[in-house]
Amino acid sequence: MDWLEKELEVLELASLERQLRVSAPVLDRPGYTVRGERVLLNLSSNDYLGLAQHPAIIEAMRNALLIEGAGAGASRHVTGNRPPYMHLEKALAEWQNCDAALVFANGYMANAGVISALVSRGDVVFSDQFNHASIVDGIAMSRAEHARYRHNDMEHLRTLLNKHRDKRRKLIVTDAVFSMDGDQAHLLELAALKKGYGAILMVDEAHSGGIYGMRGQGLGLELGLENDVDVHMGTFSKSFGVYGAYVCGSSMLIRWLVNKARPLMYSTALPPSLIAGISKALDLVQTEHWRRERLLTASGIFRSSLCKAGFKVGEGDSPIVPLIVGDNVTALRFSSALEMEGIAAVAIRPPTVSDGTARIRFSLSAAHTFEELTDAVGRIRSIGIQQGVLDS
Repeated sequence: MDWLEKELEVLELASLERQLRVSAPVLDRPGYTVRGERVLLNLSSNDYLGLAQHPAIIEAMRNALLIEGAGAGASRHVTGNRPPYMHLEKALAEWQNCDAALVFANGYMANAGVISALVSRGDVVFSDQFNHASIVDGIAMSRAEHARYRHNDMEHLRTLLNKHRDKRRKLIVTDAVFSMDGDQAHLLELAALKKGYGAILMVDEAHSGGIYGMRGQGLGLELGLENDVDVHMGTFSKSFGVYGAYVCGSSMLIRWLVNKARPLMYSTALPPSLIAGISKALDLVQTEHWRRERLLTASGIFRSSLCKAGFKVGEGDSPIVPLIVGDNVTALRFSSALEMEGIAAVAIRPPTVSDGTARIRFSLSAAHTFEELTDAVGRIRSIGIQQGVLDS
């Protein structure tokens, strides 16, 4: 195993080594985190609606823990389908205007499970260049051909669809909102291409669920595409503030996944207490509209303020606001300087993003006030000047 040390040295020299850092929530201050002795404004969490510490969710989990116990014991195929799962999946299907739903342990397993269940050798998957790693790994697991199209380039996708039009099965898969850039997929055009070429369309709403749509159903439903998207996938670990993932679609799709999605079949089910927390979060996502409104307003102000300050910032209206700095060393220094100024924001480097596009990924929450974000922009601007990212 001596090679490990050498490879780690290569990562370290390239400023690409990752390390796990200890942090903790501030129970009476949503939107903040603690590292060591420092209380930091948390601009790195995906808790978009500020629900992770919601007392009603915690209470629902506590009550279910006393009734259902600590764990599920085995997979749902083995221990039986407890009522909390069935109630949640029924509510999810109604929320998404679909026939049925299925809960997975997390987004990674959902994407890997669905893709590998729908396609295999002899098939082809058309995947956006900026799709999440779980989609890429799901395609590899499926052993289908991977036709990667340039980010949001519909003409490139059309060319690839023409090239592979005779394949047995064709699956188009995309993030709705891309996790490192914060921009949206061209879902209307993807839906049209899907129809024109007889493909299946799968949309990952991990970073758009809870944020878009009248009841937080996601970007697809906001655009009126509920009947055009064959596989609706999303997570409970971001806007919901809990953990887990879901897939919604036709009854036949869910029946197939129950039989063929290996990550579902061969993983222990989520604890019933967690299912209770998700169910409560689903109620809050649908009813507390002010969270979406505050989040989207704050995201627009924050993004435009950074642009006016002179930073290179990704386009979009989502709460994911990438500040592009270029090289890995600058990104790490910028992140460290932010922490010294009381702000937690992560440096994102290759292979998560392309070479030369290292960035600070700001991730906003409805728990943040406008005053906090305005103050943060001032500190970020000062650090940008200090680090040579901005002109003084």
